[in-house]
Amino acid sequence: MHDTVQTTGNPFSDLRDLPRWAEMKPEFVAEAVQTALSEAKSAVQTVEKLSSEQITWDNFVEFLNDKVEPLSRIWEAVKHLHHVVDNEQWREQYNRFLPEITEFWTQLGQNETIMAHYQTLAQEPNFAALSPTRQHIVTNALRDFTISGALLQGEARAEYAQLANEEAQLQAKFSENLLDATNAYAYYARLDELNGMPDDVLAAMREAAQADDKDGYKISLHYPSYFPVMQYADDRALRERVYRANVTRASDLGDEKLDNTAIMQRLLAIRQRIAALLGYPNYAEVSLAPKMAESVAQVSAFLLDLADKARPFAERDMQELKAFAAQELGLKELQAWDMAYASEKLREQRYAFSEQEVKNYFPLKKSLAGLFQVIESLFGVRLQRNEGVQTWHKDVQYFDVLNPSGAVIGGVYLDPYARAGKNSGAWMDEVRVRRQLGNDVQTPVAHMVCNFTTPLQGEADSYLYHDDLITLFHESGHALHHLLTQVGDMDVSGIRGVEWDAVELPSQFMENFCWDYDVLAGMSAHAQTGATLPRALFDKMLAAKNFQSGMQMLRQIEFSLYDMRLHAEYRDAQPAMIFSVMNEVRDRVAVVPVPEFNRFAHSFSHIFAGGYSAGYFSYKWAEVLSADVFAMFEEAMTQGEPLLNQALGQRYWHEVLAVGGSRPAMTSFKALRGREPQVDALLRHSGLAA
Repeated sequence: MHDTVQTTGNPFSDLRDLPRWAEMKPEFVAEAVQTALSEAKSAVQTVEKLSSEQITWDNFVEFLNDKVEPLSRIWEAVKHLHHVVDNEQWREQYNRFLPEITEFWTQLGQNETIMAHYQTLAQEPNFAALSPTRQHIVTNALRDFTISGALLQGEARAEYAQLANEEAQLQAKFSENLLDATNAYAYYARLDELNGMPDDVLAAMREAAQADDKDGYKISLHYPSYFPVMQYADDRALRERVYRANVTRASDLGDEKLDNTAIMQRLLAIRQRIAALLGYPNYAEVSLAPKMAESVAQVSAFLLDLADKARPFAERDMQELKAFAAQELGLKELQAWDMAYASEKLREQRYAFSEQEVKNYFPLKKSLAGLFQVIESLFGVRLQRNEGVQTWHKDVQYFDVLNPSGAVIGGVYLDPYARAGKNSGAWMDEVRVRRQLGNDVQTPVAHMVCNFTTPLQGEADSYLYHDDLITLFHESGHALHHLLTQVGDMDVSGIRGVEWDAVELPSQFMENFCWDYDVLAGMSAHAQTGATLPRALFDKMLAAKNFQSGMQMLRQIEFSLYDMRLHAEYRDAQPAMIFSVMNEVRDRVAVVPVPEFNRFAHSFSHIFAGGYSAGYFSYKWAEVLSADVFAMFEEAMTQGEPLLNQALGQRYWHEVLAVGGSRPAMTSFKALRGREPQVDALLRHSGLAA
């Protein structure tokens, strides 16, 4: 039955073990994709011929998964390489096959015969004979067929397929424009323009300029270069220059060839039309159909309630910053490009430390070891470096995940550093999903991608800001969700099948450990002295934890409301909505000044290219869940238990991580907490409690 693996000379098609990344070249893509696509199509035809009396789980669902999984894994590898080592050749191959891949998945999602087969499985006594997990898969499948247009007929079905294909291509183009616009910018600053900049950042800028055969210090729009300028550069004109370049990327105010405006408008029009074809009033309702949240009204009420709770704190934060900037920095009129700079100066004055001071304590290697210690303390599993594994770049590391008896139960790649040709941000994705194959188990494998600063020439390690640590722990939470699943059915294994507004629970849960002294001390070693993080410095960090948290909360709510309103209210006759809605949302919730030329939306990849359309609220929604789960560990501490509580860690693993998407997220939450979620812990953790 499970004959998915085969040996071939083509590295993309060899699915026996881990990907042969170092051997994967663009010229191998065509053969691998075409062969896998042909076999997947043939499998669809085979199961279409099954009569309702012949349908069983094994000869229908498992057989189809066997034959389609190779295509998924091959395409995921191509997509991944397009995102992390992009060049013309990878881009060409990705865009060449994207329409065919999209068409296949669209047709499968609209296949009435296969939907009818699932309906057969959903009928008694077939349904009762299935495990609860498989019943959940069938229920999800029938819902997804409906959303994918399986009930559409004739022209409507053809139109849906055409729209889905166009949407996929436009999303890819949006990402490419943004990456190209980011890579295209360079400003070679003089040393006298860089007063206030940390020495290590200056050294990295100097190395970057030399690599381009240029004098001076190269400032780019990649985060490790851009953000320190905004935070530390005394030269206001320089901050404005770099800020303007960043917020006009891929917009009507930048290079015409890379302008995302028309793409954004068309994407919204496509999504609105898809909603109409499916019988929904707007695309936001389509997006919410498979999520925990029930309606646009519920999400909007949730966000506005949070905004109202955060606003008094945000307004106080803003007034304090304005007064400080005027009195101490001579900035009578606070501009957007002053915000990070003035905030850092205020933080330094109020709490007597800088982000840079903290950064000197966290080398990546030591930080990783600390993260792995937290994971072992909570879950009893170990991560061990395996250098015998191929990677896609020399900086990438691979770790085996070992259970207490030393058996390998999964693996994870870490790609830590920013570089040209690599998408910005941080993310986790699957390489291979856990799956029961007869008596064997296909172990799960993930990759974690970050964009930390690269080590300086001659240095053995790079150093992480505390925010970088939080990112590392965040992505590890996603990875653990994927790696520690105990589900054998691939459709709901790991993060698969988990409601999108619950998928951030494990990631945000892990962030909390970055605020424990013992955890941080164990992963710190000063760049010069090797000393651990002093308790006094940590106390200052903790005191500053909720510095401007009201403003930060409103910023996330602003993005979430913008996303939801765009997708709930867009009409073809109103293409200017991408601008007007942003202004309206800012008027309602923002307290931070934003110049008219700010084009943030044009780089908002999450909603235009990253799967979060009408779903960005998920971060806030899941933050309520994760804060409430972490509160369980805090409650145990009041009874004298350690924070790294393996008994609770095991419970959390059992009720949340292990079950993956095999049951509704609310069921998992209630099994863990014994009640529905409460917002109190989030407000308390954010310093926004009344």
